Amino acid sequence: MGVQFCTKGNLILSVIEDVDETIEWKILQKKKQQKTKEKRRIRTKAAIKIQAWWRGTLVRRTLLHAALRAWIIQCWWRMTLLTVLEKKRQAALIACATRERAVIKLHSLVRMWRVHWRYCQVLNAIYVIQGHWQCHNCQTCALLQGHCVVTATHLQFHIEIINS
Repeated sequence: MGVQFCTKGNLILSVIEDVDETIEWKILQKKKQQKTKEKRRIRTKAAIKIQAWWRGTLVRRTLLHAALRAWIIQCWWRMTLLTVLEKKRQAALIACATRERAVIKLHSLVRMWRVHWRYCQVLNAIYVIQGHWQCHNCQTCALLQGHCVVTATHLQFHIEIINS
């Protein structure tokens, strides 16, 4: 225990100090400071963990939004490609159907022309026969009766001479 006296003007200050108490008090103060530092360190670590978690959440959310947007664009692009492909298919189908109709029409015209040509040949033969028959008819007074059958491949005539 120490005693100090200070004189400053008319004031006398006496301080009586207990060295053991002062040392204990200083130790307590250091422990308190260490505890507050430890608490700050723990709080700082917790704050850092929370901030890292939040940043990770924000990054994951941003990546999710980007992935969803990319998926939407991909779906739209696939739909656009399918639409273009379907239009091409329809155009090819229409072109094929048009060609087929043209071929069928051409075949039909050729068959019609062949039947007409045969019909004209038979008609000419009938005119020749009628011409000869009319000359002969005057002499024998017979009648000419006939019928024809027209098919896609040939033409048939049946002519009968009927005497009256």
